[in-house]
Amino acid sequence: MAAATSTKTKPASKAGANANTKQKTQMHRRSRTGCYTCRLRRKKCDEGSPMCTACKHLGLCCEYKRPMWWSNNDARRKHKDDIKMIIKRKKLSEKSSHTIQTSMNSPPGLSHSLPTSATFSDPLDRTRSASIDSHFGFNFNSPQSAHEFTPFTTPQMPHDFMFSPFSPYEIDVKTERQMFVNDIPTLRESTTSTFSTYQTPPPPGTILPSFPLEGEWTEQVYSERRESLTEETLNVNYFDFSQAPAVNTQQLALELDEGDQQLLDHFVQSVLPTIFPVLESNQHGSVSSDLILPALQNNKGYLHCCLSIAAQHYKASMGLQGEEIDGDIMRHRYATISSLCDALNKDENHQQILEAALGLIFFQCCVGRFDDSLPDIPWHQHFQAAISLVQKLDLPRIVSDPNEPLAQSPFNMTLTSWIDILGATMQGRAPTFAHTYREKHLSPTNSSLGLRELMGCEDRVMYLISEIACLEALKKDGMDDMTLCQHVHVLGDQIGLTELNEGVPALPFNSNGSLNSKQLVQNMTAAFRLAARIYLCSLVPGFFPGQASCIGLVEKLTQVLQFIPSGQSGFDRSLSWVYLVGGSVSVAGSSFRTFFEDRAAQLGDLANFGSFGRVACLLREVWLQADQQATSPISATSEAPQQYIHWRDVMQMKGWDYLLI
Repeated sequence: MAAATSTKTKPASKAGANANTKQKTQMHRRSRTGCYTCRLRRKKCDEGSPMCTACKHLGLCCEYKRPMWWSNNDARRKHKDDIKMIIKRKKLSEKSSHTIQTSMNSPPGLSHSLPTSATFSDPLDRTRSASIDSHFGFNFNSPQSAHEFTPFTTPQMPHDFMFSPFSPYEIDVKTERQMFVNDIPTLRESTTSTFSTYQTPPPPGTILPSFPLEGEWTEQVYSERRESLTEETLNVNYFDFSQAPAVNTQQLALELDEGDQQLLDHFVQSVLPTIFPVLESNQHGSVSSDLILPALQNNKGYLHCCLSIAAQHYKASMGLQGEEIDGDIMRHRYATISSLCDALNKDENHQQILEAALGLIFFQCCVGRFDDSLPDIPWHQHFQAAISLVQKLDLPRIVSDPNEPLAQSPFNMTLTSWIDILGATMQGRAPTFAHTYREKHLSPTNSSLGLRELMGCEDRVMYLISEIACLEALKKDGMDDMTLCQHVHVLGDQIGLTELNEGVPALPFNSNGSLNSKQLVQNMTAAFRLAARIYLCSLVPGFFPGQASCIGLVEKLTQVLQFIPSGQSGFDRSLSWVYLVGGSVSVAGSSFRTFFEDRAAQLGDLANFGSFGRVACLLREVWLQADQQATSPISATSEAPQQYIHWRDVMQMKGWDYLLI
């Protein structure tokens, strides 16, 4: 009886356990303290600090504070798509790196005897090129002499052994492993690996032929290695940022309210990588840690400037409308200007005031839509304050003094020069520091100002654009046509001198797919050079875009621009001035117009922001008026030459006051 009772109680206890399990399952709730990235992905978060394990492994932004995109369904969906794209790229990168590490890149016949990338660890950086893996200590960048290879000068095998016409073979090697616990077989593993070679392994004791070998393979190896290792990486420490020690995003500690903290996070994540794309591509992220992040900690005006730019970028990228976001933009914009005025009145902290003033000017070229109607002070009024500060700091004399050449160029002077030269073309005047650029251009030892490193165009070409702007100012002041044409001829010859020893445009990528910064700068310089020629030709009396010489220059410019990387991670937005000058003289049916619209389509939403968006709007207006004039009945019957519609006249007619650089 007792046994029967016990057998009845077992199912009851089991049912009770199932009921408790079901109740526990029903009572379980998702954690609400995990990071918002894991919550968006619906993944378990270990709530690690400062980053959870999942976000750290995938390289995602780990946010424990409620982000701005969380409350907006469209923004949340877009953020989720971005995360998926980041994860996809990381997996592809891991897969490709695994393929490179396990592939056999050694020459035919050496795969059985020499270390490969999978078995040999080389102190050289293999991310530069995957063209060859070798542990021999010779310089791939210079021609080799025979005495450098004395250990390999006693061949005992025929030379055609290495390159004989036999087909390669493969061997599958199966390996099995089994674990025993107390003589009982438990875990069993089986793996299969493939051994591939181009020739039958030589007999033991065979001495390999002399190295290097003569033939097509060695020539290819030599050229690829020379291409990858001689790439001219721009100097990381080229600029003097005049800042505190470098700061990364984890070290950035500022006391801000929740709204401003979200704006700061948006600035660091979304705006900062787009400000100096050429400099970032060469200095590998040191711009933010060396320049902008230290300034955010030490410069109150600069901080408010960046927060205003962040709010402006967030409004444009998310398509927001409302008083709240406009209030954030105007509040920080007013705080920036107020702090600048206070510092100017006190006549102190000139370096910090200059940074904030340049930020107000230049950052506007990266964010905002062309139709943003919020009130703002024109860029050239801010630049007048910047000019005064540059002169107080005596930067023009410092950078042009031949007796004291600088090891590092002052970054603020380089950025000022960029704005000064191209900004002068916006207004049809001479650059303020044109004399300094002229001295730098003529200096045989101290000619660089850092423009090449900062914005991708050789300094000499930028100096000549400054001279062309000076010539345009003289033309407005009444220079006679004969003298004007003489100056045009001389400047044209000077532009031609900058082409000496320059290679032809080519795709700026190495054999392993990485960006070749030297080739990128050559391509961008060629584009600026052609735009400078077009700008110079437009000063000639009687110039008209329909002239054969102008059409030829525009077609050449279109061909060069094809070698500039496109898309959202490309560099089209760094060539806004080039697109403006070349596009404004392109005629109906020109390949340039089709090319420009295609590049804008590849940029997506970024084509509507910053200088590129304003250039696109201006060019379409110029094309509309020029095409209407060309097809009007009056111009068809009139024998007088058609009037050249200048892009600057269209800007004045529309009331636009842009800095398009």
